[in-house]
Amino acid sequence: MTLHSRSFAPQPTTLDTDARTVEAIVSTFADVQKPGFIERLPLENADLSRLVGAPVLDAHNARSTRDQLGVIEAAEIRPEGLWVRLRLRANSSAASVLTDIQSGIIRGLSIGYKVGAWQEAREGARRIRIARTWTPMEVSIVPVPADPGAHFRNEETTMENDEETIEHQDDAQHETRAAVNAEIRTIAETAGLSRSWADARIDAEASAEDARRAAFDAMRTRSRETAPCTTRARIIEDHTDPAAMIERAGEAMFARMHPEHELSAPARAFAGMRMSELAREVLHRRGLPVSTLSEDALITRALHTTSDFPEILGNTVGRALRRAYEAAPNGARQLARQTTARDFRDKKAIVFGAAPAPEKVLEGGEFTYGTIDESAESYKLETFGKVFGISRQALVNDDLGAFSRLPMMMGAAAKAFEATQIASLIASNPTMSDGKAVFHAAGHKNQSASSGSTVANITTDLDTARLALRRQTGLAGEAINLTPKYVLAPPELETAMEQAISQVQATRTSDTNPFAALSLIVEARLTDTGQWYLAADPAQIDGIEYAYLEGAPGPQIETRAGFEVDGLKVKVRLDFGAGWIDWRGWYRVG
Repeated sequence: MTLHSRSFAPQPTTLDTDARTVEAIVSTFADVQKPGFIERLPLENADLSRLVGAPVLDAHNARSTRDQLGVIEAAEIRPEGLWVRLRLRANSSAASVLTDIQSGIIRGLSIGYKVGAWQEAREGARRIRIARTWTPMEVSIVPVPADPGAHFRNEETTMENDEETIEHQDDAQHETRAAVNAEIRTIAETAGLSRSWADARIDAEASAEDARRAAFDAMRTRSRETAPCTTRARIIEDHTDPAAMIERAGEAMFARMHPEHELSAPARAFAGMRMSELAREVLHRRGLPVSTLSEDALITRALHTTSDFPEILGNTVGRALRRAYEAAPNGARQLARQTTARDFRDKKAIVFGAAPAPEKVLEGGEFTYGTIDESAESYKLETFGKVFGISRQALVNDDLGAFSRLPMMMGAAAKAFEATQIASLIASNPTMSDGKAVFHAAGHKNQSASSGSTVANITTDLDTARLALRRQTGLAGEAINLTPKYVLAPPELETAMEQAISQVQATRTSDTNPFAALSLIVEARLTDTGQWYLAADPAQIDGIEYAYLEGAPGPQIETRAGFEVDGLKVKVRLDFGAGWIDWRGWYRVG
């Protein structure tokens, strides 16, 4: 018996060494075993819009440009899987990899991808995670691929005769068939198909390539059958509800401006997206073509063909404005009580007197009716606002400063406006429904007799003001025994007031500061340096009241794509009103 032996050298026939290109199947969409679950990437849920032009990496490393071996020139779905044409670089590291591909030493490929949303499923005891939306981002040349079906295309065997003879041809053919059968069983196991499926292909003496195509078709059919039905609960979870997507994408962009903000779990799918990437996502969800658009075109089209993109940007602006609004100093606003108004008509605030005292009822006697005195003051809401623009250039440049500085200034301005309105109410001393000014020495007994306060007299004036509040009476003349809590003063009196109400570590009772329980509020909008105020807690008695339109507290945001202004227009609207409700909880010195 003479034996003929031949060497085996797998070579991809699609490799062009001059052009440095090679074709490959980078994924057969086979199931991949992960720790604790099986990962499934359905073909029909793939977005290939970012694959052409994407990098070819060395084992998924992307730390520097040295890790990029080449670029993806073309990509499409074929019966055997995800087909790509790769062009490798001309540098030494890429040339070395190309040589190893040519010789068949390097044969592994893998894809890097981003998943938009997952769907959990069960197949018997197996836990399956199905990607509802996923986007291939790069292709890597790897030593051990996750998908064993990934390969450089058209691997063939070249046979070089070694001048030997062969016998027992039937045994050789039997060995070849056994190898094909073993590969079919491997394909079935990788694709998550049953043993009976593999047996049927083996009985039919199918080739390994035919079995691979059949497995791919079976996976595609299974993916369609296991695709989850859309329910209301899932709409919120997988971001297909536009309102949920706007909220979460807006939060993710806000987190880019404020890294200390802890992202909620649903918003993490949008974390780190640039303006152009967010625009691409919005357009893709609307079914609009995006693969050939530049960053400028993406943003322009997203602004003018969808409402989602301006609303996402508006959500981000609103978060930044609200943050600045809440952080701005309150000033005299702390001394007013917040409420709401249904509309823009006069809001009447009713002040009730004390309930009548109970009277003794004799045996067999009747209970008598009592009355509660009341008075009414009124004010109404008015609308205030401003429009500012964020340019298209700022959006294309991904300028986050436009989304942080402008809203921060507008938020602080809104809070300052409210404080100014309330400070103006205090300083202007308007006339109330009884025909007397708020601070009136004879009529309301809440105004000092002196025309101005001096630093030397502050302690004496505090004592007089506190006594006056304690002696105030209600509508029926009953004692109401108010407890002073706040001192409101202009900046010129700040130091003297701090000294007058500071806590003293006294060793004797006579040295204790009786005004240490008071809190000082300094309001720069008060300009009369000889006037200051003592006030009770607004939770104890009405004084100044301010209101927002019901359901819209604080500044509200509206956005739309600009036509006159090339970019995004943002309108800040504040429906606000304030007025005096009762004078009894306040006393003015000076």
